[in-house]
Amino acid sequence: MWDRPRSWTLESYRAHGGYRGLERAKTMDPEELVNLVKASGLRGRGGAGFPTGLKWSFLPAPDGGARYLVVNADESEPGTCKDIPTLMANPQALVEGVAICSRAIGCDHAFVYLRGEVVHVYRRLLAAVRQAEQAGLLDSGFGLDGDRPLTITAHAGAGAYICGEETALLDSLEGRRGHPRLKPPFPAVQGLYARPTVINNVETISSLPGILVHGPEWYSSMGTERSKGHGIFSVTGHVARPGQFEAPFGITMRELIELAGGIRAGHELKFWVPGGSSTPIFGPEELDVPLDYESVGAAGSMLGTRALQVFDETVSAVRVVARWTEFYQHESCGKCTPCREGTYWMRQIMLRLEAGRGLPGDVEKLEDIASNISGRSFCALGDASAVPVLSGIKRFRSEFEAGCTTPASELFPYAASAIVESAR
Repeated sequence: MWDRPRSWTLESYRAHGGYRGLERAKTMDPEELVNLVKASGLRGRGGAGFPTGLKWSFLPAPDGGARYLVVNADESEPGTCKDIPTLMANPQALVEGVAICSRAIGCDHAFVYLRGEVVHVYRRLLAAVRQAEQAGLLDSGFGLDGDRPLTITAHAGAGAYICGEETALLDSLEGRRGHPRLKPPFPAVQGLYARPTVINNVETISSLPGILVHGPEWYSSMGTERSKGHGIFSVTGHVARPGQFEAPFGITMRELIELAGGIRAGHELKFWVPGGSSTPIFGPEELDVPLDYESVGAAGSMLGTRALQVFDETVSAVRVVARWTEFYQHESCGKCTPCREGTYWMRQIMLRLEAGRGLPGDVEKLEDIASNISGRSFCALGDASAVPVLSGIKRFRSEFEAGCTTPASELFPYAASAIVESAR
């Protein structure tokens, strides 16, 4: 769809088979729909990879009250860039997917929580919802009785990374400050407005129309034994052609780099991350690890959101980790002490090391602080902040130790011409 003229319009989407999945969904009862999604093997595309149909089945039995679907479109981790381009190029796939999921869970009011900074995408999403409503596609077939219209509310958040955490997102959507909630109760039981709620990622929900049209067997025929289907792999950094690549799970980084035109001319791969800044670093020796949840985990990292960032030999690992640490320190909500205090101190030490003004014992202190954040913070943001520090030291300890005597800019001079070449 992305390469079609005006792919974002309802007219173009329907001309290429759009809303046939919803037509089929309306002929099925909710239990059949949930079982179909389970059979497909679709897993959550927000990073955790939890089975989607199983997640829907956790909702308690209907009690006559409201049930909600919330789509998490708060995409903001460094390197992650799949959901926003999808919404820009093909928002109707999400709208149809929202309708299918709402049919499956007995929902008649769904929400899409989008980052407020991407105003152009927000406007496009609003237009897509409006077009679907005006075409009568959402007029009936929803709710617990299966005979109600579906309301889709697109909500622009205020721009906080913590609101990508599902319970902080719910607080923000309800008009409160975005802070993670204590679990249990889990959102499936007590989510938005204290009602049963399903929370899924944009890519997850946008996958539903294809599964309904082609069948669960078609979808599960792709990928690996436990990581079924296909996904969007975002390759950024020092490759010739950064971009989005849709491929079955199990493809390797070596193959993706080849699709991206290889490492930029005259340079060689130094390190890469498979799932964004919150996943442990990989090196050239992991290029042939199949990119599925199990294989990447067994190799010592996480697939996450498939934000594959590539760095060549001109890059200082200390400088990269310092930028990531600054991000996590800035985005910490401050609710818990390990994350609030720990990210602050990690940032101070990382900036010292980057400037070549590190103190004796700084590297060991970094390891100690990061280890005390990991597993002790209120939500996953604290864990995420510790990962690049611990992984960076493990892979490139000599560079971190060199930061006690030599600035990163001298160890890895970054000429203006190299920056221009990379941008091209």
